[in-house]
Amino acid sequence: MNEKIRQTLRDSGVARWTALVIVAFAMLTGYYFSDVMSPIKPMLQKLAPWENNSVFGFYFGAYGWFNVFFGMLIIGGIILDKMGIRFTGNVFIALMVVGAGLNYYALTDTFLNGGPGYHFLDSFWKGYDPSVKLAALGFAIFGVGVEVAGVTVSRVIVKWFMGKELALAMGLQVAIARLGTASALFFAPKIAGIDEVVSRPLAFGVVLLTIGLIAYLVYNVMDKKLDNQVKENKLLDAVASSDEDKFRFSDVWVIFTNRGFIYIAMLCVLFYSAVFPFLKYASDFMVNKFGVPEAAAGNIPSLLPFGTMLLTPLFGLFLDKIGKGVSIMILGSLLLIAVHLGFAFGPSATWVAYVLMLVLGIAFSLVPASMWPAVPKIVNERSLGTAYSVIFWIQNWGLMGVPMLIGWALDKANPGVAQGSLDYTIPMLIFAGAGFLGLLFAFLLKREDRVKNLGLELPNIKK
Repeated sequence: MNEKIRQTLRDSGVARWTALVIVAFAMLTGYYFSDVMSPIKPMLQKLAPWENNSVFGFYFGAYGWFNVFFGMLIIGGIILDKMGIRFTGNVFIALMVVGAGLNYYALTDTFLNGGPGYHFLDSFWKGYDPSVKLAALGFAIFGVGVEVAGVTVSRVIVKWFMGKELALAMGLQVAIARLGTASALFFAPKIAGIDEVVSRPLAFGVVLLTIGLIAYLVYNVMDKKLDNQVKENKLLDAVASSDEDKFRFSDVWVIFTNRGFIYIAMLCVLFYSAVFPFLKYASDFMVNKFGVPEAAAGNIPSLLPFGTMLLTPLFGLFLDKIGKGVSIMILGSLLLIAVHLGFAFGPSATWVAYVLMLVLGIAFSLVPASMWPAVPKIVNERSLGTAYSVIFWIQNWGLMGVPMLIGWALDKANPGVAQGSLDYTIPMLIFAGAGFLGLLFAFLLKREDRVKNLGLELPNIKK
């Protein structure tokens, strides 16, 4: 076949990177909303329904309700492998918008003053205020959307970059998406303003998510064209389809019996449980330990995503060209443990917070940059969507349980202590413990790679 005829959009660097930027922007909007409540926690706690730390643990933990207990992430992964990238992305990004909208409405004056749905939600489960219950429900629906969308975007990147700049592409996607986290941490208190209108940053998030959905619809056009080119040329590469390459439900069992995959999944849940739940409380932690003003509470935590935006692509480029993926996971886990021990026992000088947050940013760049490109090396291409969704499902157990544990631990460790003087030592030790367990699984993965020659230490770019 003529080589020119075999060319597809994925062979064009401009097209590949354009597709990446579009889907990464869609995830940026999701990352913004995921963390928008964290920096305004001190403001929210001035509202009676939100004054207890346990309430925030309940809310933050709601993110994983449906993903964990109803298996929505695994179902989403199977939908992805059966129905494809376009259908799955459209449906679940739209679900992000719906969940975020409910979350926003729960904090508006209209709802708080007895608007539609308030009295119904007040008729049961009296332990939580209707505002908290509706916000948690919206966050749970949003959590389904953003997690399955994340799986879908990972699958998009593998589709366009397998055998090419895969780790760099995944690193750049993470970097762009985390701009959303940084924006939420830095700008949300400022958007709320001196009058502390806490619903305002959430309204901005709903608008952003809507724009992200429109962006993904634009990507649909590129994806459809690529699929048509593949079918016309009958390419038997990573994006081609044949009867042998179609997903089978038996592949789920194969995934769960893959020891290397299980080690990656356990490292993922433990590592992310020591980072994302920490970010939920980080702004409040800065107020309580380092005396940072509430309006600037998100400034120091925002250094983490800003740092990873630069470092993750650089580490991805290193992995593409040099390799050493598992060794990098081990290094990142060690740094994570050191940071949380530093937060637990270090001095309360502000410069210490800045230094530790920067080191945490390095750790948070190292592990994801090496972990996500490792999955296609140990899982069959046809079940890759399901594999990523299983990892995200396991991860959601931590994202659901750890915030609730931290909220409970804060209240138990600080009985009768006023906001602004909370002792965060025990929560920091919990995070450090999760990092230590993750380190053990990283060493197990290194041994598995050595025994079975999985290629996890090899470069990603095929020569």
